[in-house]
Amino acid sequence: QVQLVESGGGLVQAGGSLRLSCAASGRTFSRYVLGWFRRAPGTEREFVAAIGWSGSSTYYVDSVKGRFTISRDNAKNTVYLQMNSLKPEDTAVYYCAASTSSTIVVPSHFYDYWGQGTQVTVSS
Repeated sequence: QVQLVESGGGLVQAGGSLRLSCAASGRTFSRYVLGWFRRAPGTEREFVAAIGWSGSSTYYVDSVKGRFTISRDNAKNTVYLQMNSLKPEDTAVYYCAASTSSTIVVPSHFYDYWGQGTQVTVSS
C-alpha cells in the first residue's frame, strides 16, 4: 500500500514556475514507476510525465517537453515536477500516481495509487 500526498500548487502568472512535490509512504518506493497527471475543468485526466525506478528514464507528453522536468529522490520517498514557462493551458488539478509496473507506462489504468491532487492556476 502506498499513500501519496501532493503539495506545491498555487497561482502563478504565465511564464512563471512552480515545483510540485509528492511525498509517498511505504518501504518499496524505489520499486514504483511514478507519474504526474492533470485534469483541467471539463476535460479528461491527461498524462503529463513519468519516471522509472532509478530516475534515469523519463517520459513526457509533447505539450510539456522542454518546460517540465520530473525527478525523484528515493531516499526521501518523493517525486517532483518542476514546471517552467507555465502557460494558462497548464491550469489544472495535478495528481501524482504510482505504478507497480517495471517500466514506464502512460495509461492511467496502469497506475495503482493516486494522490488527492493539487491545484495549479496560471493567469494570463
